[in-house]
Amino acid sequence: MFLLSNNTLDPEEYIKELKDDSCGGYVSFEGWVRDFNEGKKVTHLKYEAYQVLAEKEAQQIIQEAIEKFDARKIKIVHRVGDLQISEIAVWIGATAVHRGEAFDACEYVIDQLKIRVPIWKKEYYVDGDSGWVECHECKKHIHD
Repeated sequence: MFLLSNNTLDPEEYIKELKDDSCGGYVSFEGWVRDFNEGKKVTHLKYEAYQVLAEKEAQQIIQEAIEKFDARKIKIVHRVGDLQISEIAVWIGATAVHRGEAFDACEYVIDQLKIRVPIWKKEYYVDGDSGWVECHECKKHIHD
């Protein structure tokens, strides 16, 4: 389950979709918009995505995590559009029979999402400047 959303994210709503009485483990991750990055004060940011490819790749990542970690359900919701400081930019939830698998699946999903899914972040700064943010994790994997 993957969703790109222009609206404020509501984790409580997404958790309901993951409920499964056979699962003893549930893990979530929230990525928040912070007010400072790489030495610059951030005022807000904007996410853009190539929707068709983002959906296809995210579904593949979810399937991989389910198979690799024996997870039961995984949901990813990522904001697009303009976001303010402290808003949730990305939410991921994973369930599994045991907590360890849920943790591992959630970590795998966020790591792969940053590397493989075409979603771009533009930060706006107090000084009036703006810029597209590089994915430093992506750079590490280019040389693998």
